[in-house]
Amino acid sequence: MKIIIGLGNPGRQYEKTRHNIGFEVIDALSDKWNIQLDQAKHKGIYGTGVKNGEKILLLKPLTYMNLSGESIAEVMNFYKADLQDIVLLYDDLDLPVGKIRLRQKGSAGGHNGIKSAIAHLGSQEFNRIRIGIGRPAGRMPVTDYVLGRFTQEEWNEMGKVIEKTVDACDDWIQRPFLQVMNDFNK
Repeated sequence: MKIIIGLGNPGRQYEKTRHNIGFEVIDALSDKWNIQLDQAKHKGIYGTGVKNGEKILLLKPLTYMNLSGESIAEVMNFYKADLQDIVLLYDDLDLPVGKIRLRQKGSAGGHNGIKSAIAHLGSQEFNRIRIGIGRPAGRMPVTDYVLGRFTQEEWNEMGKVIEKTVDACDDWIQRPFLQVMNDFNK
């Protein structure tokens, strides 16, 4: 089983915000793979399906970003999943808009959703795809920036990034994450 987890915040007020790009990718995967996000359990909304003979679970934690690890840990425990069988998708201020970066391990880098995941999983060694949202201009507070919406120009670029992230997830279903990482981080 492969578990793909998109981080974000529940509620209409957070839709299409920078901090919710993980949710956007889960929605795109749901559409592409015809996996309905129709189950509510484990402090999240999720759906299951099969892709290339592999059981897939798509998860959007509904605990709000800072508590994402609670939902992730519940799903991992329920399905008795190994850390190498998950990938987390989330926004990253340190990458410019339009870039993604795949990693197999690492610190939270100041991201509260990843801090929560590390705390609840007891490890920093899990697959992740960081999705660049860039840094705020001037003195805009980071919180206002990540909870703000993309400009139309940025959103056009993010459409390509979402597609690229979907492609990376699609590839991961068929090959080891390290191979996918080496190809997509070029």
